[in-house]
Amino acid sequence: MSNELNTIETLLRLEKKINNLEGFLITQKAVLTFDEAASYTGFSRSYLYKLTSTGKIPFFKPQGKMIFFDRIQLDNWLLRNQAESEAIDHAASTYVTINKRGGRQ
Repeated sequence: MSNELNTIETLLRLEKKINNLEGFLITQKAVLTFDEAASYTGFSRSYLYKLTSTGKIPFFKPQGKMIFFDRIQLDNWLLRNQAESEAIDHAASTYVTINKRGGRQ
């Protein structure tokens, strides 16, 4: 029983290492397949398909069937619309300070 448990634990560790290596290899590729892009972004396949079908994400269909993604374009798309949380927090704090209830400037 103990030997079987050790074997299972070893297999689980190996599986985790393989998954990590696969993830690393995806980040080194210039062009990603649909499944690789879903894994890379963390999006479900259905959500990624919705983004492609509505044209909201850059992709390529060189033969009209298979969908491919340029990893750099995908990175740029993922990093668009940066949230400026510090600027928003500062503006909100300033607004609250200046416009306190009952207070006049």
